[in-house]
Amino acid sequence: MPSPDLSSRTVPSARSVCRRLWPGDAAAVRAHFLRLDPDARASRFMAALGDAAVAAHAERAMQAPGLMFGVFVDDALRGLAELRPLGREGLAGRFGARAEGALAVERGFRCAGHGGLLLERLAEAARNRGVRELHLRCLPVNGAMRRLAARLGAEVRLRDGESEAALRLTRPTPLSLWREGVEGLLDLGLAVAAPASLPRAA
Repeated sequence: MPSPDLSSRTVPSARSVCRRLWPGDAAAVRAHFLRLDPDARASRFMAALGDAAVAAHAERAMQAPGLMFGVFVDDALRGLAELRPLGREGLAGRFGARAEGALAVERGFRCAGHGGLLLERLAEAARNRGVRELHLRCLPVNGAMRRLAARLGAEVRLRDGESEAALRLTRPTPLSLWREGVEGLLDLGLAVAAPASLPRAA
């Protein structure tokens, strides 16, 4: 299976910004998860969750080992991706050879390249931390997620009623490490300059 080509990026629209999320984004993260409709919640969490469970996940997500990236459209967080370590290293809070990714984009903001941009950021961040295999899970009816994974070269299989994709990553290069470093500085600058992270209406 060929490794994904991360040398170029999906270009976001003029109204959107994709950046890493920081503790100051906690309110925006919570509001984003709560805005997800029932179908999006089922696809993201592999189960039907109510508001209390979704809010609890948002709180845990801000503290869990790993990274998060978000797409902001007109200063509101509309898409979010999580990268979490797996295996023994994951239990110790650090990245090893395997990691898991998950993402969700709100209804009304899909089919605009946001999911592809988030997945590309996840894949490069995983690659630069020595991850060799990035795993993605989704429901079989989530065709958009399966197509995104396949586009980056992932092997998609149906297992136990779930679709599981394994994206094999190459080792980091000086260029990939440099690019993430520059993007990290830009991300931090955007976060500092952004309006206060307050919940936004749908």
